[in-house]
Amino acid sequence: MEFKHESVLVNETLDSLKINPDGIYVDGTLGGGGHSFKIIQKLKNGRLIGIDQDQDALDASYKRLAIFKDKVTLVKDNYANIKQILQELKIDLVDGILLDIGVSSFQIDNPERGFTYREDAPLDMRMDKQSSLTAKEVVNTYSREDLARIIRDYGEEKFANNIAKHIEEARKGSPIETTGQLKEIIEHAIPAAVRKGQQGFAKKTFQALRIEVNSELDVLDSSIDTMIGLLKPGGRLAIITFHSLEDRIVKNRFRENENPCTCPPDFPVCVCGAVSRGKVITRKPIVPSPEECARNKRAGSAKLRVFERN
Repeated sequence: MEFKHESVLVNETLDSLKINPDGIYVDGTLGGGGHSFKIIQKLKNGRLIGIDQDQDALDASYKRLAIFKDKVTLVKDNYANIKQILQELKIDLVDGILLDIGVSSFQIDNPERGFTYREDAPLDMRMDKQSSLTAKEVVNTYSREDLARIIRDYGEEKFANNIAKHIEEARKGSPIETTGQLKEIIEHAIPAAVRKGQQGFAKKTFQALRIEVNSELDVLDSSIDTMIGLLKPGGRLAIITFHSLEDRIVKNRFRENENPCTCPPDFPVCVCGAVSRGKVITRKPIVPSPEECARNKRAGSAKLRVFERN
């Protein structure tokens, strides 16, 4: 299956990064190389480091970016390890970093990856196919309480407790093996009146499991401070998110890096000694135009936030 994915907010991202033709940029979620291709086109003596944990994505990007040769270095890894990756490449600081968080169209549309509830396939959901934890293991071995918590917190699903209860009951007979089995269990757990006329009633649970399998929120939350620390003065970190949980993390982390003071609000002067690391460029997130949303239905929930290093 060919790797296909239409990158969102491409022009807005490039404008936000303020590309220096001689700068060094990191695309921490390379995917099919859509954003990276446009960044490299603006480079003269600069360099792009592309990181992705999905080998299919890297293979697609190798082909797409091959024409740029020496300007590109691709690494199979998680962007959580960006500091070590740059150290190994003898790079101290960079001019810009981009993250496009979430699952690609290729991953969703490829049934064998187990991300989609639209076709029956093995329960997998690993972005890195060499990782040990799969959705099958989560569904069959996590306690009912942990399943409910994950589905509620990561999927924002109000029927999380009932879905977890139905999963626990279903797996007593035999393990839940496929996306189709799980979708059917979710269907029985959600009231018929709620499901009526709704195609995506399983979406929130599948999203929650994907986030758990890939530790997506933990990785994002723990990486932002590190990435800001890797920027040159004036360098920018641009992050595109696709749901409220991710966006909240980015918004809060950016705000804390801009104003890290922990003194009580009524203190006349700061005594904690915390120093701002930069400024938030986007007071409100940048969102796709109506034209882009009409062209790419998966762009609708995208939000871009940008931070600039002091």
